[in-house]
Amino acid sequence: MSPAIHAYTSITTNYLPKARVLGQSIQKHHPDVKFHLVLSDDLPEGFDLANEPFESVILAESLPIEDPDKFFFVHSVVELCTAVKGMALEHIFEQHNADIVFYFDPDMAIFSPLDRLVNELQDNSILLTPHQTEPEQTDQAIVDNELCSLRYGVFNLGFVGVKNDADGRRFSGWWRDRLLKYCQDNIPRGLFTDQKWVNLAPCYFDNLKVLRAPVYNVATWNLTHRHATGSSIEDVHINGEPLCFYHFSGFDSGGQEYMLNKYGKHSPILFDLREWYIQECDKNGQETLGKVPCKYGFYADGTKIANHERVIYRDQLELHERFANPFSSDENSFQKWLAEGAAEQVVPADKVAISPTAGVRDVVQSMANYFYTVSYTERANSCVKRFLLRNFARALRITGNVVFK
Repeated sequence: MSPAIHAYTSITTNYLPKARVLGQSIQKHHPDVKFHLVLSDDLPEGFDLANEPFESVILAESLPIEDPDKFFFVHSVVELCTAVKGMALEHIFEQHNADIVFYFDPDMAIFSPLDRLVNELQDNSILLTPHQTEPEQTDQAIVDNELCSLRYGVFNLGFVGVKNDADGRRFSGWWRDRLLKYCQDNIPRGLFTDQKWVNLAPCYFDNLKVLRAPVYNVATWNLTHRHATGSSIEDVHINGEPLCFYHFSGFDSGGQEYMLNKYGKHSPILFDLREWYIQECDKNGQETLGKVPCKYGFYADGTKIANHERVIYRDQLELHERFANPFSSDENSFQKWLAEGAAEQVVPADKVAISPTAGVRDVVQSMANYFYTVSYTERANSCVKRFLLRNFARALRITGNVVFK
């Protein structure tokens, strides 16, 4: 009996054209795979599931999130789309009776059947793809690729494969829990959304396989050791093997084109692949949908939420009690509180240790929060001040955790 194979991706509405290209490529090469769209946004006008390459749409607001207003507020768009990945994986296992689930980033496309991946999950429970599978040979490539992997995560979480067995479910539950609270783009703290967490996965979980075949998760960060050939988009080979899936990461920022020119000139077919992808996205509504802002990017009155405002609210837990709905624009809202300059008074220095039950560690951590918050206010009106305040806050946090634990 064939396993029930499901796949999913996670987006906001502006990435719908890319998700459609991914879904169409899955349908073409693996029509038995049921592909789900996880959406942290509103569906666009005219959306008709019957005409889409998706089995279902899983709205993030329908997932079991405690205090959803707070959850959606404290995450940037990139953080949000990754923060829900673990919950969505659990949802697909439980609600759709999936035996195998693959996650693909929306800016990917499938170019050959997934049979080898399915076979890998006969003997394994978790599949991961590293950013690199061969050591770099030049200093420039070490800086561009290996150092980036150390900074952002060894594994590229644009792909994950998980089987619905004991080890797979242990992984999915752990991943879900970490992403619920700690899915942050916060490199100084050692976090980069979901990727840095999975550095730990080989240490924690049995039956995990690292896929080193060059045909998986091909992207600009591994082209130094992956030579693409082929006479057409239907016939792309990587180091002599049929391409399975390609990752067009950095497309909108221009990074993909820049790095392709830097590392992909030995493979002209990859430039054809890029042009094909542009055309496919255009066919699927890139011109209009690609400009749609996420609904969670604004306060209730339409004012755009700045990322540092999310950080202030996220890191100051007392604000969670004071402002239950941080999106509100009422007179007694978080937004108005910020506008009045009150962020500078989040944890007044002369009140840090007034709690009679506070231990030394609590006091040190409160002081760290205070200086970190001030670094995002007008008082930190230069790069030097911001740098000093944030690094002092980090030193206090380390002191609190190490000395007073």
